[in-house]
Amino acid sequence: MSSEVLLVSAPGKVILHGEHAVVHGKVALAVALNLRTFLRLQPHSNGKVGLSLPNIGVRRAWDVASLQLLDTSFLGHGDGAVLTPEHVEKLKEVAGFPEDCVDPERLAVLAFLYLYLSICRGQRALPSLDITVWSELPTGAGLGSSAAYSVCLAAALLTACEEIPNPLKDGEAASRWTEQNLELINKWAFQGERVIHGNPSGVDNAVSTWGGALRYQQGKISSLKRPPALKILLINTKVPRSTKALVANVRSRLLKFPEIVAPLLTSIDAISLECERVLGEMAAAPTPEHYLVLEELIDMNQHHLNALGVGHASLDQLCQVTTAHGLHSKLTGAGGGGCGITLLRPDLPRPEVEAAKRALRDCGFDCWETSIGAPGVSVHTAASLDASVQHALDSL
Repeated sequence: MSSEVLLVSAPGKVILHGEHAVVHGKVALAVALNLRTFLRLQPHSNGKVGLSLPNIGVRRAWDVASLQLLDTSFLGHGDGAVLTPEHVEKLKEVAGFPEDCVDPERLAVLAFLYLYLSICRGQRALPSLDITVWSELPTGAGLGSSAAYSVCLAAALLTACEEIPNPLKDGEAASRWTEQNLELINKWAFQGERVIHGNPSGVDNAVSTWGGALRYQQGKISSLKRPPALKILLINTKVPRSTKALVANVRSRLLKFPEIVAPLLTSIDAISLECERVLGEMAAAPTPEHYLVLEELIDMNQHHLNALGVGHASLDQLCQVTTAHGLHSKLTGAGGGGCGITLLRPDLPRPEVEAAKRALRDCGFDCWETSIGAPGVSVHTAASLDASVQHALDSL
């Protein structure tokens, strides 16, 4: 067991193109969002394992000795087929939760316990450690916050237990793991996601592990080669929505008007493929023309999504406000409220961007200026982290 303090971060995700169409076998492009989740792992010898999640007000601690006595044979070895609902019920017993608990705070604790017990049980004794996780990502907004959490936990626990080496070399501010080690991190993070979501697609944890941009179609995930980092505004309308209901509405519209809706889905697929092609060209040398094409694709996709019935008055308002400032926006994720993204061309005058942000906040929306195509899970030195992040991780 390593005795060093570990500082790990992982990005969130947004769907650039292909939401809803992906449910019907079409391509979706998912990109890493540079709003990150940060984890600090502090080994110690007080016989306790502690978990602090300041964003959601969780603080829990367990005696290592009592965890050591548990029969954890049901946990398997991180193999995809192992985790069953019965296992999750057993974890709830360990955590002292009622059987019917499904609130996000408790599921986050269960995912931690699952990964801690599974990854660390190969050690001679379960290690004493404190883990604090703090995120820039809003939860429950379709931005992959639970996957970023699971990826950070998997990377930190695997590294602390020396299942994978710490890639950080002297003099480096941050570093990433090798492809082979990322595979292992992703495999465990997917198990954490299964504790939280039951039956996730695996896209969110893959984006958070590898970063950049991924293409997803019918269960197959592949990385785009060196996608450019694109500056965006991420806007949260804060209008709650049910993904399940929105997906069901698109399905019923498809059944009711197959001749109309099937071509819309085919057209969205073509938008995703064209975007993938343009991003590929931009890897070599981005030009102003590339940005104009990306903006057109964003506009067309937003209209298609409205035609599918997943728009919302708040998203229309978001698009109107950004259009008035010469910017182009679309919903991202399920729609019906939730979040939108606005592309920021590199040549935009700074005052225009600031004016757009002010106007969006005046609508009551949350707004972040950030980027997509961000690096995946990384390990950092303390000195390389922003003061605000250090403060959030240390304030406990």
